[in-house]
Amino acid sequence: MNFNIRNAQTEDMSEVLQLIHELAVFEKEEDAVEVTIADLQRDGFGKEKLFHCFVADTEDGIGGMALVYPRYSTWKGPVIHLEDLIVTEKMRGTGLGSALLTEVVKYGSQLGVKRISWEVIDWNEPAIAFYEKKGARVMRDWDVVQLDEKGMSAFLENI
Repeated sequence: MNFNIRNAQTEDMSEVLQLIHELAVFEKEEDAVEVTIADLQRDGFGKEKLFHCFVADTEDGIGGMALVYPRYSTWKGPVIHLEDLIVTEKMRGTGLGSALLTEVVKYGSQLGVKRISWEVIDWNEPAIAFYEKKGARVMRDWDVVQLDEKGMSAFLENI
C-alpha cells in the first residue's frame, strides 16, 4: 500500500484523535484519553504551537502519525520528545512506521537537537524491537515519573 508522509494540518486532527484512541485501546487505557479535536487544533496550530505532528496519508485516509514537541536537557541542550508514533493496525508492517520515524529524525536534525527521546511500554516487544533495530537505545533501567492533575493538587495541598 502506498503512503505519503507530510506535516499535519488542522483538519487532520479528527483522524489523529482516532489514532490516539486506537493506541489507548491497544495499551489497555481506552478511558484515559481526555484531549479533544479542539485541543489538538489549538495546541498544534494556534498562536502558541505546543507540538509538531506528521501524518501518513494512505488511500484509506491517515494511517499513522508522529507527534513531537520541544524539551531541554540540562546535560545536552535542546532535544525533542516523541510523544507518540502510531501506526494503525492495518498499516503495520508496510514501512509506514519507519517512514514516520525517519521524518521525525530528519525534523530533529533540521532543528539541531541533541537528542530525540520517547517512552515505550515495557510489554510492547514488537515496538521495542523496532526501535532497537533503528538504533535507538531502550533504557530499561529508568522509570517514567509523572504527576497527574490529581497528584499535583495533592502535592500542593501538602506543602
